[in-house]
Order: sequence, then C-alpha cells, then structure tokens
Amino acid sequence: MWFYYALLSALFAALTAIFAKVGVANISSNLATGIRTIVILVMVWSIVLANNETKGFSSLTKQNIVFLVLSGLATGLSWLFYFKALQTGKVSEMAPVDKLSVAIAIILSALFLKEALTFKTIIGASLVIGGTLVLAAK
Repeated sequence: MWFYYALLSALFAALTAIFAKVGVANISSNLATGIRTIVILVMVWSIVLANNETKGFSSLTKQNIVFLVLSGLATGLSWLFYFKALQTGKVSEMAPVDKLSVAIAIILSALFLKEALTFKTIIGASLVIGGTLVLAAK
C-alpha cells in the first residue's frame, strides 16, 4: 500500500505546485504560506478528531515530541522557501530542483538512520540528480 500512498502524495504535490503558483501571484509568499498552513491545520486536525486519534497523546515520548517539532520546523522552512521559489520562478524549473529532496533523503537516511545504500538506491538517486540538472539547466 505504501506505493499507492506515495503516488497519491506525488499527485497532490504536483497539484500543490500548480495551485500555489496561481495563488501566490501578487501577494507575499509568506502570507501565501500562512494561509496554506491554516488550511492544512484545520484539515488535518479535523481528520484526527473525526477518527478519535487524540488518545495517542498519552503515548508520546520526549523523543517523539522533539523530532516531530524538528520535522515541523523543517517543513515550515521548506514551505517558506518553496513558495518564494514558486513566486520568483517557473514551476517547470523549480519543481525538479525541489525534488532533489528525494536524493537528499536517501543520503541522509543512510547517514543517520543507517538504511542500506543499495545499487538500486544509488542509481535511483543519481538519476534524480541527473534529471534535476537537465531540467534546471538554462
């Protein structure tokens, strides 16, 4: 199932770029990010509450909290830079560079999470990097 969820994630990430490019026109990219964040906050908490998943709070560890806060900060910074890039560049040039996160995540997962770097993951990351360089080249 993870593959189907990942495909849906990719589809909605692509739609995010298209919708955001139009939405960020003539306004501050920070304001656009703030509005987007409110929408996400309401949507996700509605799902959490509808599924009665707040009882999970009792099982949170200090490690969970620290790393979820760090993840949230990284997400916020990513969104701020993403919207600034969308505002100042073309989606077709910006989106491939943004997807370098795939190769970076593979490298970081090997370094910090000790995930195996297989021949397949090395080739895949290399292709992502190569494709990004081709698409971003002037």
